[in-house]
Amino acid sequence: MKILFAASECVPFVKTGGLADVVGALPKEILKTGEDVRVILPLYKAIDQSWRDQMEHMLYFYINLGWRRQYVGIMKLVYSGITFYFVDNEQYFGRDYIYGMGGDEGERFAFFSRAVLEALTKIDFIPDVIHCHDWQTGLIPILLKAQYKHLELYKNVRTIYTIHNLQYQGLFPIDMMEDLLYLGPWAYTSEALEFFGMCSCMKGGIVFADEVTTVSPTYSQEIQTAYYGERLDGLLRARVDHLTGILNGIDTVEYDPEHDGLIAQTYTAETYDKKVENKLALQRELGLTVDADIPMIAMITRLSGQKGLDLVECVLPEIMNTGAQLVILGMGESRYVDLFSWAQWKYPNQVSANFQMNAVLSHKIYAGADLFLMPSLFEPCGLSQLISLRYGTLPVTRETGGLRDTVLAYNEYTGDGNGFTFLYYNAHDMLHVIENAVRMFHNQRDIFNGLAIRAMKGQYGWDQSAKKYIELYSAVLKRREAENAAAEKEAAEAEK
Repeated sequence: MKILFAASECVPFVKTGGLADVVGALPKEILKTGEDVRVILPLYKAIDQSWRDQMEHMLYFYINLGWRRQYVGIMKLVYSGITFYFVDNEQYFGRDYIYGMGGDEGERFAFFSRAVLEALTKIDFIPDVIHCHDWQTGLIPILLKAQYKHLELYKNVRTIYTIHNLQYQGLFPIDMMEDLLYLGPWAYTSEALEFFGMCSCMKGGIVFADEVTTVSPTYSQEIQTAYYGERLDGLLRARVDHLTGILNGIDTVEYDPEHDGLIAQTYTAETYDKKVENKLALQRELGLTVDADIPMIAMITRLSGQKGLDLVECVLPEIMNTGAQLVILGMGESRYVDLFSWAQWKYPNQVSANFQMNAVLSHKIYAGADLFLMPSLFEPCGLSQLISLRYGTLPVTRETGGLRDTVLAYNEYTGDGNGFTFLYYNAHDMLHVIENAVRMFHNQRDIFNGLAIRAMKGQYGWDQSAKKYIELYSAVLKRREAENAAAEKEAAEAEK
């Protein structure tokens, strides 16, 4: 099969969130099965010059974007056996940011969607499946069906659309989008792109893709309810026969405590006792009290309400009263920057707040902490809890989305579990679980360490998930063959 991933970010080139990790890791696993998988993404200014120096300029052409005539350059780079294509346009992507500041996000990614489709015939790669990701590529399925399917080279192309976070929907004025796309009035009805008077790119992907996936089985169920559905729950229920939840994995080569060159001391489940050296090194680096017997709680997160930080705010003094250290790494809303800046001042040597994106420090925190706190309001999948499990850092999570699918609460009667969980979005429920985890760290260290060792032995890679995606691609193509056969039969009968 020929598969093209179309996405707005991808590691190791550019990253703002978990989407980049998925697009960077999943194709590598699919490639191992022998499929021809490639990736196309924008050539942002933020992509480091070291990568640019390795790129080959393939070609350039111009596309129509409404009345505009826009340049498209295609750069090519083969990395880890995968061909990456980069869409070059300085007007749209030569900026000091990736998303959200210029007021023309709709135009930027309408351009990208059009450029992806126009590029297929020019790069000599007509995929069987275009795998689209999040709202930034949500227009590709409707453009393909409305404006390209009648062309011979495009008629067999099918689309898969993956929702990484339903909250971010790509909503723009209808008049503006029609000025860019020239789809016609039919496209802005309630059955198509119209969404409460706006044009929804997310809805475009859900309605017009051949199959829709989410990044965990539980999240695929949750978004069919009003609470989690972001006003799209009715549409998702209508498409339930074409909606699949496939759990994300992590790159087990990048996140491997046995061979991680970024941490102070490598270790395995069999040498778990060495893990403490990473905590001592991290305490020294961050200016915290250096003591192996002080439990360390970590949060590596986007600083936003979705991540449950309002729960932390509500009971922060009580968390600190447990005696645990708290390490924060992330960027986001000023409200939470202020909160953790205050906490660092209020609890010197006990709290370390680091407002940055720092991959090296994140590895040190995963390896050094004892507990990893993720009290999310909702969490489509979550990668941080998978990484923390891999490093033997026990998650404390709310039972939602992918957190529910991956973290099993410790059961004191059976001994089962790989972390600590709470169900209701309630600060004191969270606090109770944190207190129990800290108490176990102090009073039942053998059980605590046993859970951590079990966590490290779990399977968190992409192999099983990649197999499920390949099965989905195959099912879509089998359906395509059946549709083509039926069309040929109908045409033959019409000729008679």
